[in-house]
Amino acid sequence: MLTVVMTRVGTMFALIPGFGASYVLPRYRLGVALAITFLLLPSLQPYMPPPPASAMTMFLILAGEVIIGAFMASIGVFVISALQAAGTFMAYFASMANALIQDPISNQQSSVISGFLSTTALVAVFAADLHHVVLRAMADSFSLFQPGNPIMFGDMSETLARTLSNAFTLGLKLSSPMLLVALVYYLSLGILGRLMPALQVFFFGLPLQVTLQIWVLMICFSGMMMIFLQTYGEAYMPFLAP
Repeated sequence: MLTVVMTRVGTMFALIPGFGASYVLPRYRLGVALAITFLLLPSLQPYMPPPPASAMTMFLILAGEVIIGAFMASIGVFVISALQAAGTFMAYFASMANALIQDPISNQQSSVISGFLSTTALVAVFAADLHHVVLRAMADSFSLFQPGNPIMFGDMSETLARTLSNAFTLGLKLSSPMLLVALVYYLSLGILGRLMPALQVFFFGLPLQVTLQIWVLMICFSGMMMIFLQTYGEAYMPFLAP
């Protein structure tokens, strides 16, 4: 039973944003997963399957636990990817797409704005205690996806597809203020270039464009984080036991 629970919990901790980041040492990640496994064991006994009769049966049970753990972690990864999309859109609008940094959350090169948004969002998740919602969903998932039962691949695929689609839509909505400002600014700059052909539009407009977009980001930042936190919590609400 310990192996079954540890497989699902360990897989989720290996992939979930924050705990599964590359800067978290594997021994710390494994220690936290093992501690939570021991805490959950007494309450999960009714959902545990009977001892397997063969090694192949045990392998199939553990493989199913890996899939379920990866599924639960992928929901958080997809939701936080909305900020990656929003930051990329904003970087293009602000002409900052060439400034790339190593994003510790996505473990890849991304724009400065994307790294800032994703790092701040992860801090806000822990500050708002939304990681408790994730841990509750992980514990309650054993009643929804009982070990040893057939895996509902169709429902999982539909949930992940819907979550990813909603994440992209959320990223576009979060970046919409800067999109509107950029549209108005580009139109105004184009008209100004027509009225004053001798004006060096690029050298005149680029510093103003970057300053204006950063100013808009400062105004909308708190609202963006509130919307993200609400979406992140709602993504795991269906997996909580009533």
